[in-house]
Amino acid sequence: MKKLFVVDTNVVLFDHTCIYNFKEHDVALSIVVLEELDRFKRGNDLINLEARQFIRELDELAGDGPLTEGLPLGEERGRLFVEIGEATPGRVSQAFALGKPDHRILALAEELRERRKDRQVILVSKDVNLRMKAKSLGLLAEDYTTGKVRHVDRLYSGTACWEGLSGESIARLHHEPHSVPLAEFESRGPLLPNQYLVMRNGSLSALAHHNRMAGTLERVSKRTAYGVEPRNAEQIFALDALMRPEVQLLTLTGRAGTGKTLLALAAALEQRRLYHQIYLARPVVPLGNRDIGFLPGDVKSKLDPYMQPLWDNISVIRHRLSPESKESKALSEMIEHEKIQIAPLAYIRGRSLDHVFFIVDEAQNLTPHEVKTIITRAGEGSKVVFTGDIHQIDTPYLDNQSNGLTVLIDRMKEQELFAHVNLVKGERSHLAELASTLL
Repeated sequence: MKKLFVVDTNVVLFDHTCIYNFKEHDVALSIVVLEELDRFKRGNDLINLEARQFIRELDELAGDGPLTEGLPLGEERGRLFVEIGEATPGRVSQAFALGKPDHRILALAEELRERRKDRQVILVSKDVNLRMKAKSLGLLAEDYTTGKVRHVDRLYSGTACWEGLSGESIARLHHEPHSVPLAEFESRGPLLPNQYLVMRNGSLSALAHHNRMAGTLERVSKRTAYGVEPRNAEQIFALDALMRPEVQLLTLTGRAGTGKTLLALAAALEQRRLYHQIYLARPVVPLGNRDIGFLPGDVKSKLDPYMQPLWDNISVIRHRLSPESKESKALSEMIEHEKIQIAPLAYIRGRSLDHVFFIVDEAQNLTPHEVKTIITRAGEGSKVVFTGDIHQIDTPYLDNQSNGLTVLIDRMKEQELFAHVNLVKGERSHLAELASTLL
C-alpha cells in the first residue's frame, strides 16, 4: 500500500529538503507547520535559515497553482499536500487540548487515517513524546531517519590492533626507513586512509600509520606539543594526525577527560608559524532552554560562560610552561594580538578562513548541515578539527546516530585528507575517569 507521511515542523527545521526523501510516497503538511515556520523564519540561527529555505522551496513548487490538489515532487516521487484538516471531533480532541500545534498535527494525522483509506498514514516527527502520543492513539509514527548512521556501535574508530605479527616486521618499523609495504599484510584485510595501528608480537610492539598514497605502514613516534605529552597510544595517534599537514580535516571523539581539546590546542600552538590564526569555537547550547539574551550584560559577558572551557585548556597549557620560557611569552602575545580567537559558532557564517587552524569543540551538538557550513568556510591552507563525545548530546532533536559529528566520521572515512581517532582512556585524573566509568 502507498504511504502518506504527515511531517512535523521539527523535521522541516532539521532538513528543509525532507519532502524529497520519502521516495514514491505522498507527503502531507498541516497548515500548522506553515504557521510555525512563519514564527521561525526570523533570526540568524540555523533553524531560521532552514525555515526560510523551506518556505522558498514550497513557493517555487507551488508556482501560481493551489496547494490543496497536491504538488508533484519529481520523477519517481509522490505528491505534497498542504492540509487544513476537518474540524471533526476525534480521539485526539478528547485526549489533548487542540490549542497546542503538536496536537493539531496529531489530529490531522488521525483525520487523514479515517479519510484516506487507500493510504497507510504515518506521522514523522523528531519529537519522541509526540510519537508516543501518536502510538497511544493507535497511529503509526516514525523518526526522520534520513542521514542517520544506523550502527553507531560499529562506527569507524580510526585505529586497529594487529596481534601475532612477526618480530621481523615490527623490528623493521624501528629501523630506517621506519616503514614497511602494506602488501606484506594482505591477509589482514584492507585499511582506510590515515588509519592507525597497534602492531604486536608478544612483548614487541610498534605504532604505525597507514599512508595510502605510498602504500606503506609508517612508524608513529611519541612526541610532545607545546609542553603537552600524550599518555596513551590513542593520544599519540591523535597528536600525529594533528601534526600531519596532509590531513586537512580531523575528528577526535571520546568521553570527557580523554584530552581531545587539549591535544588539538597544543598541536595548533606547536604549528603556530604555519597558520595565520588559531580559531576555537563551540556551539552555544543554553541550559534550561533559555536563550543567552536572558543573561545580564553585553554580548561578551553573555558568551564568556559558554567559552570558558576553551580558556581552561589554554590555562592548562600555560601552567605546564615556565613563565619565563619563550613558549609562554609567545602564548601571551598570541592572545593579546588575537592570533588565538575564541568565539561561538554563530559568528562564523559568511566568513572565509584562510591559513587558519580551526578547532570546533562539542561538535556532537551540531547538525550535519551545520558541520557542512563550517567545513565550507575553510580556505586555502586551513585545517579543521572537530572534537566531541557522540554519547553526550545536549540538543533535543539530535541523537548519537543523527548528530553532525557521527555523520561526518561515517561519510568522510575513505577520504585521503581525513583522519579520525577515538580516544578511549581518560587522562584528566583518576577521579574523573572513575566518575566517567561508574556514574
